[in-house]
Amino acid sequence: MQEQLKQLQQEALDKIEQAQELKELNDIRVAYLGKKGPITEVLRGMGKLSAEERPVMGALANEVREAIATAITSKQEHLEQIAVEQKLAKETIDVTLPGRPVRVGNHHPLTAVLEEIEDLFLGMGYQIAEGPEVETDYFNFEALNLPKGHPARDMQDSFYITEELLLRTHTSPVQARTMEKHEGKGPVKIICPGKVYRRDNDDATHSHQFTQIEGLVVDENIRMSDLKGTLEVFAKKMFGEEREIRLRPSFFPFTEPSVEVDVSCFSCGGKGCNICKGTGWIEMLGAGMVHPNVLQMAGFDPEKYSGFAFGIGAERIAMLKYGVDDIRHFYTDDVRFLKQFKRA
Repeated sequence: MQEQLKQLQQEALDKIEQAQELKELNDIRVAYLGKKGPITEVLRGMGKLSAEERPVMGALANEVREAIATAITSKQEHLEQIAVEQKLAKETIDVTLPGRPVRVGNHHPLTAVLEEIEDLFLGMGYQIAEGPEVETDYFNFEALNLPKGHPARDMQDSFYITEELLLRTHTSPVQARTMEKHEGKGPVKIICPGKVYRRDNDDATHSHQFTQIEGLVVDENIRMSDLKGTLEVFAKKMFGEEREIRLRPSFFPFTEPSVEVDVSCFSCGGKGCNICKGTGWIEMLGAGMVHPNVLQMAGFDPEKYSGFAFGIGAERIAMLKYGVDDIRHFYTDDVRFLKQFKRA
């Protein structure tokens, strides 16, 4: 039995030495050290040995198992190291090769315009205010001097959800909510960017959803000259330092007086061209002094406080700034269109 164990040890060590793969090595482990292996079979015959021989054979059997297990572990480490080296050699990266170019996207033109406008007004001391896109009839209309049945409501054909809830038609409700939070104490100085919705037929210049940026200043001794000066700074920032603006009388229910604001044509410099339709001016936005009724409903004393408000269509500004001739380009996600707007 002693000779048989020695022979099995040598046989296993030879096979371990010749093994070239981890799977082959594992098969050797199972074959010699498993419960059905030849060493186990030999040990089952120990019952025929004398009491003096059994401890000797048991110790020898343990030595044989330990020798085979140690050889397997050593060989396994060697084969694993070889496998790692082969993998590293196969996956070697040539660091001298030129890198693959990273495709960098652009800001969407509307995002770029919004951020530019926000940066401008933040620098002028304004804060950015936000509000819900699903708005109540009160804040969307009544708090802005548009009671139920007012004919001016027809100017903003609306998406109603219930009789008292609708998709906001402008961001002016954010102004009303902000003034109400101030509880009649100024100053208020905010811009309100966001999406608005109106039942309109989509074409080159109209969309049922668009982006509006409204501004509001309420404080003591606010005058029309403050509004004009603010809008002059805005026009020069967006369209060039040589731009001028003009104010034309208009009507908005929530401002009095109300004006339409034009900017001198950046293509012809005011001489007249196809872009400005020969007038030398391009319509830019609507504005005016906050109506006393609006101030009063928000809790401000119109005898003490005054203010101005303006509404900017982000798409309108982007179309003028970048020479876009169809508002639908902003929403179709055409990569050919978007790639034209490079990062600053």
